[in-house]
Amino acid sequence: MERSATGALTAVPGCLAEGLQAMGNSFFTLYFVRGRTGSALIDTGISAMADGVIGQLDALGVRPDTLIVTHPHPDHINGLAALRERFPEARVVIGPGAAEFLAHPKTAASLVAEDRFMSDFLASRGLKPGRPPIERPPSVDGAAVVRDGEMLELGGLTIRFLHVGGHAVGNILVHVPELGALMVSDSLGFRIPSIGFFPIFFTGYADYMAAIDRLEALEPRILCLAHQGPLVGEDARKAFRDARKAARSLRDEISNDPRDEDALIRNLYRRFYRDELALYTPDNIIACCRLVIRRSRA
Repeated sequence: MERSATGALTAVPGCLAEGLQAMGNSFFTLYFVRGRTGSALIDTGISAMADGVIGQLDALGVRPDTLIVTHPHPDHINGLAALRERFPEARVVIGPGAAEFLAHPKTAASLVAEDRFMSDFLASRGLKPGRPPIERPPSVDGAAVVRDGEMLELGGLTIRFLHVGGHAVGNILVHVPELGALMVSDSLGFRIPSIGFFPIFFTGYADYMAAIDRLEALEPRILCLAHQGPLVGEDARKAFRDARKAARSLRDEISNDPRDEDALIRNLYRRFYRDELALYTPDNIIACCRLVIRRSRA
């Protein structure tokens, strides 16, 4: 995969292994898995990048049979409508609880606001949006809900779905054992290359740590992160150690800090809201900090 002069991954798709392509860009990295009889695109990104991803797929002469949404956060689902429009025959796959999360009254406004902000962020980095931001949440009508351990045969390659907790409601990950590839989405945290992982155990610290242990036990050779691109070999192995250490350290720090929640939010926000994480709205990251604090003190 090509890199810019600053070391960032470019928007050019990169072949990670036979049958596995990284797509999108360094801010939002999607993955395309293709076997002899089927194919799947893991995650859909945001609306601003959908046309770029479609162009990458067209350049490869491929069409996804399945669109997999790892979890219903804006940077993973907001490109879905555009991709369904371009590939109407593709089956959509979501995890348990994702549809209910999307139906929550507060979700719609958040998805729309984040999409607009992230579209502007990409434009400021020279990645011009291919279309206007969404005005309503993407529909998951007709989507298949997959459970932990279910398989999708692609002909020579197998997608094994993993339902893990800790980060998000409706969180499903993808393991392709034949390639030693594991698409972990955000389940190890948000990797900020300059400072390491920002732990994001929004639904529970214990579940988050259990997920890291379970995923590490699969010993992937190719670790496919949703942001800042994939890691391979020793870098992949190190990522699990780093993610675990970051989560444990942050939880201990919060648990032992006597300050009130607002003071802790200000501290975490100043520490983490930088570089790649600045692609999200300040309100989003403040809410993230609040959740991490509350889960740490639960």
